[in-house]
Amino acid sequence: MAFLKRFGIDGYMLLLIGMVVLGAVLPVRGMGAEILGYVTWGAVALLFFLYGVRMNAAEVWAGMTNWRLQGTSFVATYAFFPILGVTLAALLRPVLGDQLAVGILFLSVLPSTINSSIAFTGMAGGNVSGAICSASLSNLIGVVLTPALAALVLHQGGGVITGGGVLKIAVQILLPFVIGQLLRRWLGAFVRRHKALTMVVDRGSILLIVYSAFSAGTVAGIWHLIPAVTLVILFAVICVFLAIAMVGVLWMGRLARLTAPDQAALFFCGSTKSLASGLPIAAALFPAAVIGTTVLPLMMFHMTQLLVCAVVAQRLAQRHAAVPA
Repeated sequence: MAFLKRFGIDGYMLLLIGMVVLGAVLPVRGMGAEILGYVTWGAVALLFFLYGVRMNAAEVWAGMTNWRLQGTSFVATYAFFPILGVTLAALLRPVLGDQLAVGILFLSVLPSTINSSIAFTGMAGGNVSGAICSASLSNLIGVVLTPALAALVLHQGGGVITGGGVLKIAVQILLPFVIGQLLRRWLGAFVRRHKALTMVVDRGSILLIVYSAFSAGTVAGIWHLIPAVTLVILFAVICVFLAIAMVGVLWMGRLARLTAPDQAALFFCGSTKSLASGLPIAAALFPAAVIGTTVLPLMMFHMTQLLVCAVVAQRLAQRHAAVPA
């Protein structure tokens, strides 16, 4: 284990790798997938309940009114990413083909993740209240803005988005958080004394999300949708896309002169894209015959971002722990 730690691989990283392998080799199906979905949902809801218990009202208000963080995150998600996506799609269309290029364009206009980005921010010692506001606002705005941007960059129209995504955010994220705030007077001291509880839920929810993502991808047969050579090229493109996006978001945080905790929140909220929001929007915008190929770049991006963010969050957590209080 000491040898592996030189390369930033510890017990938690081994668990993450194990979830990837398990999702690819032994994906959960049928009733098992349904049960896993409920368990993951419950773990995420519990995580936000604990965040609500831990945070005082001043922290929540500070997160909501941190205009520099929220503005930079919005620009990263809905301006920087689409510009990057349009550029890459135009350059790589001859190599990837029309449908995968459309998939990259679609990926670029999606909102950020909620569950994993906030959990990673918490793990890294970042501004959790700012991340909750940033990720939630990104998805609420995305209900309207993503189809509009998709219509603009894809020259498509007629997509109808329901309020189901908004309701899901409210029930799974905001409601547990508000309940935690209301019960903070009685439970706050207990949760603060037992920080390991939040850490276990933090990391456990991420493990569940990683396994669910890779398992769902395997069951959907995404690895067989296109030829192997094209799949390898697409994966390389996705890695380059993610790398450019993450470096760009890092520089945006520095140019905006954000604090270190705010930069962590911006990184995890501004450089990630939501599979949970993307799939329903894709179903509304695209014919059923092409959805599989169109969302393939998104699924690969989602899986890759989880692994990269886990490594970054782990490194930041170790650095944060090493700083004297």
